[in-house]
Amino acid sequence: MAAVEAAPALRLTRELISRRSITPKDNGCQELLAERLARLGFAIEPVQRGDVTNLWARRGNARPLLCFVGHTDVVPTGPLDQWHSDPFVPTEREGKLFGRGAADMKTSIAAFVVAVEDFLGRHGSHKGSVALLITSDEEGPAVDGTVKVVELLKSRGERIDYCLVGEPTCVAKLGDTIKNGRRGSLSGALRVKGVQGHIAYPHLVKNPVHLVAPALAELASTEWDKGNDSFPPTTWQVSNIHGGTGADNVTPGEVEIRFNFRFSTASTADGLKQRVHALLDRHKLDYKLDWTLGAVPYLTPRGKLVDALSASIREVTGAAPEVSTTGGTSDGRFIADICKEVVEFGPVNASIHKLNEHIDLAAIEQLREIYQRLLGRLLAP
Repeated sequence: MAAVEAAPALRLTRELISRRSITPKDNGCQELLAERLARLGFAIEPVQRGDVTNLWARRGNARPLLCFVGHTDVVPTGPLDQWHSDPFVPTEREGKLFGRGAADMKTSIAAFVVAVEDFLGRHGSHKGSVALLITSDEEGPAVDGTVKVVELLKSRGERIDYCLVGEPTCVAKLGDTIKNGRRGSLSGALRVKGVQGHIAYPHLVKNPVHLVAPALAELASTEWDKGNDSFPPTTWQVSNIHGGTGADNVTPGEVEIRFNFRFSTASTADGLKQRVHALLDRHKLDYKLDWTLGAVPYLTPRGKLVDALSASIREVTGAAPEVSTTGGTSDGRFIADICKEVVEFGPVNASIHKLNEHIDLAAIEQLREIYQRLLGRLLAP
């Protein structure tokens, strides 16, 4: 009996996984996508920034513009001997497809492309326009990727009406969660100065660890805000502390504390900075504090995009998706600058960044069908 040919979305997912695109390398993924999209009438625009490869592909010039956003880069594999199969050889077993990027997020990209192919096969003359924005810098520093394409589009006056980011959002099964926003990320590098000296002569030293400890305790116990209907309360967490010379009989002359806020729309970055500085000043510390704003919070209220995606998910999976803003940052934070309606929806995220990353085989075609129905709801004539 002849082998059954794999469905197009599965075939494309396999092709993408087989390309070793560890961030920021794309390793030919976007070239493969561009060739397929060009055959559909997309205008192809590579956007190279430093070592990062980006792709902007658009079909049509009319409004509304629906854009699918994704990344071809993947995180490193970790110990290869702990994978049950080569992470860059897509492998099927136990009803799952294994490989680095299977869940995050090469399957979503394959589903984007095949959904567009199928939609255009049915609706060659559709409303509005379709675009794909693909980067190889989402898993890395994210400084030469989607943000640079958004800056280019903004400089040309191009705006996006609806955006779907294919990040793995689901928790237990495909369809259970949509992300309609994300919290902001604000990091601080705090250096508190003291006086180094012999540990046996405490009257001759100023131990910066001791000096900063009460301030850290207060920062950890502070209620920054109460959150709101869409976001949980803002949180503050220490990520790293370093001080000392390595000797057991010397007090440090300086201690460095790195921390991070994940903040809701109930707070602002400037407001959080002011409160931290006021607290540190009240503790009379000799300090230097450098800030890095990694992301501002964004939120897409329930509207046409959220409703259309929710309806498409229910039709395909039977699930009633929760609309959530939990989790880390994503490239949606950049898109929100030129698009009022941004959502994220993709596979189950339980195996992302882990050894033996995988996706249920049945979910691949379901994901393609959801994206295709979304296209139909928003752009069908």
